[in-house]
Amino acid sequence: MRKGLSKLFHSVGLNGFLLGIFAAIGLAALFPSIGTEGAGIPWKPMIQVGISLVFFFYGLKLNPSQLREGLSNWKLHLLIQAATFLLFPFLVWAVNGLTLGVDDKFLLGISYLASLPSTVSAAVVLVSISRGNVAAAIFNASISSILGVLITPAWMRVFSSSLPGETIDFWPMFGEIAFKVLLPVILGLFLHKRLYPLIQPYLSKLRFLDQTVILMIVFSTFAESFSQNLFKGFTLQTLGILSGFLLVFLLVVVGILYVTATWGNFSSADRITAIFCGSTKSLVHGVAMGKVLFASSMTLGLVLLPVMLYHLQQLVLGSLLARFFEEKASKIEK
Repeated sequence: MRKGLSKLFHSVGLNGFLLGIFAAIGLAALFPSIGTEGAGIPWKPMIQVGISLVFFFYGLKLNPSQLREGLSNWKLHLLIQAATFLLFPFLVWAVNGLTLGVDDKFLLGISYLASLPSTVSAAVVLVSISRGNVAAAIFNASISSILGVLITPAWMRVFSSSLPGETIDFWPMFGEIAFKVLLPVILGLFLHKRLYPLIQPYLSKLRFLDQTVILMIVFSTFAESFSQNLFKGFTLQTLGILSGFLLVFLLVVVGILYVTATWGNFSSADRITAIFCGSTKSLVHGVAMGKVLFASSMTLGLVLLPVMLYHLQQLVLGSLLARFFEEKASKIEK
């Protein structure tokens, strides 16, 4: 059991990359001056090019024909996308002002988390292990990522207008997102047929590009935040309350998805797919788009903290649920 969970944790992202994120934050705390704009290292242009490359290769890996074929199971797709882009924001709106002791400085980050698209690789792996509908998981993760480029900035415009001291001008923000994120995705999708066969042997290595860009963003963002003493005064109790709130948030979404899929007479495989694809949020998209959406690195540091905490929790809970569903399916087969 222990070996199985260890293998499962590794397959969904609880590996060296996650440890690397914590290491990047630790290094930023120890050597903040290296990650600031005055350090002489061209962090900004390197990160901007890196973000565009990440989304270009993401578009390149999408198969247009598979996306078209996946449209048939529309009830499942509708539930997942509604949970990702409507249920999450609605829950945040419903508890606005009733955040159960969560520091006000994290409200923008929680709102941003609720606006993000679903994660891709982790959701597909969890669905696969749980004997869910893998084809539907791939379709929904891909569609969610594309929709998120449009919907996430729109939701942040709505949320920022209701938060004290936070305003996001939608059109300039959307224009920048479209140029740096959406355009590379479309270009990659357009060139899929021509270039995908060339990069297919190197797909396993391409993830290192994503990870390197994310680690650069995390390090430079938190270095700027630490250099300005942004986290001064935050205690472990503060982080504990935030983590507890996010865990409850995750459990509520999983519960709603399970009940809704059961009432809708979804098959067991589709119900599993709905739970994992509808409750997870993408750390890669969150960090990459956050660098475009939030001009201030100090603001971005506070915004990303809830996203990273939720990412860790969704992987741990998702891994436990996947193991449960797998064992349940094995017993039925016997």
